[in-house]
Amino acid sequence: MEGDKHDTIPTNLRLLLVIEEMARAGVPLTPTEVNAKLGLPKPTIHRLFMTLEEEGFVQRDLDGRSYSPGPRLRTMAGGILSSLRIRTARQAILQKLSREIGETCNIALPDRDAMVYVERIETEWPLRIQLQVGTRVPFYCTASGKMYLSSLVPSHLKRYLAATDLVARTPNTITDIDMLLDEVETIRKQGYSLDREEFLTDMIAIAVPLLDTNDRLIATLSFHAPTQRFDIARALEYREAMHAAGRELSALIT
Repeated sequence: MEGDKHDTIPTNLRLLLVIEEMARAGVPLTPTEVNAKLGLPKPTIHRLFMTLEEEGFVQRDLDGRSYSPGPRLRTMAGGILSSLRIRTARQAILQKLSREIGETCNIALPDRDAMVYVERIETEWPLRIQLQVGTRVPFYCTASGKMYLSSLVPSHLKRYLAATDLVARTPNTITDIDMLLDEVETIRKQGYSLDREEFLTDMIAIAVPLLDTNDRLIATLSFHAPTQRFDIARALEYREAMHAAGRELSALIT
């Protein structure tokens, strides 16, 4: 019985269990979908979501019915991923990769409307592109962002594209929705993403996914370089090194 089920959940655990179910799903959920697991009274589950939304832990998704992690929950997740032990090991992997490639390497997390750089190792070249930790970059015209878009189910991807102004950042930015859908499908199949001077003129980049134990994208690993030193053909030579580092990094945070 539903009553028996919810009676076993202590009141002070209910908010945490709602957050846990949302994290487990990895996609926006409605209160009803979350409650299918928890079996709480209908007024209770809606009251819990109202509290989480008011406090910034969840936010309504584009359809107005479902919810996704809010800014406070994303900040919390980033803080957990940046714990000292994990960060030390993560920095060592990034350092090794950056030395092998000779360019700046980054880890980025998807936020509601952008990728956010949370870790980076700078190249020693005097000529380098400055994208500091905390920098937010668009999904549609960056290697890391397009990698994230390739992880979305088709309905969420189309909803994002319909709501986004695809501004041309450079002459190479893909601003046609159908072309971008084709690009994202290619990325989904090949397992890596390229930025062909789409975000910044004279900068190229390649990104690979960091996956959780259910093979869901939780972050991206990328490197970017000025076209004076790198072209796409040369960047692709480091695909295997990127994927190997990505597997090591995924193992740290899963």
